Amino acid sequence: MQPIIITGGPGAGKTTLLKALSRKGYLTFPEVSRTLIQQQASLDSGVLPWTNLPAFAELCLEVMSEQRRLAKKGAMPAFVDRAIPDICAYLTVGGETVSQHYLDAAAGYASRVFFCAPHEAIYQKDDERPHSFIEAQAIHEQLIMTYEALNYEVMQVPWGSVEQRACWILARL
Repeated sequence: MQPIIITGGPGAGKTTLLKALSRKGYLTFPEVSRTLIQQQASLDSGVLPWTNLPAFAELCLEVMSEQRRLAKKGAMPAFVDRAIPDICAYLTVGGETVSQHYLDAAAGYASRVFFCAPHEAIYQKDDERPHSFIEAQAIHEQLIMTYEALNYEVMQVPWGSVEQRACWILARL
């Protein structure tokens, strides 16, 4: 099975939604970029997206490729919190060139992608999420444009309780 992507701008409740899907017995994979930022920030010469976006994108590509490989091994649907097409969008937002190897690597997921929009009521800046809410909304819009350009079907997850959102997604698999 192709991994199912849950994505959207920062502060959209994606991580909480994936935890709910995990509690329902689905295989889920955490957001790579947040984990890498935490790891890299603890290193003296760590690679961070706001200091070296191209190098950080390569780190994300490596880990996201492995997540996709592991997700495809399962017998039931697996969900990923962000995926390789997100790298393409973030490179675009950062004014970097999106090379062909990212575009090629962006394939291999379920064609329907579930988008969660940033929600001001839950949005919080932190060490891994330094964007303003307005910037989060702009990132969200770029993500949609990128996924559509890569021929994915964008499904906007309606706002509601975590349980409602999880059920909404599961009804559309």
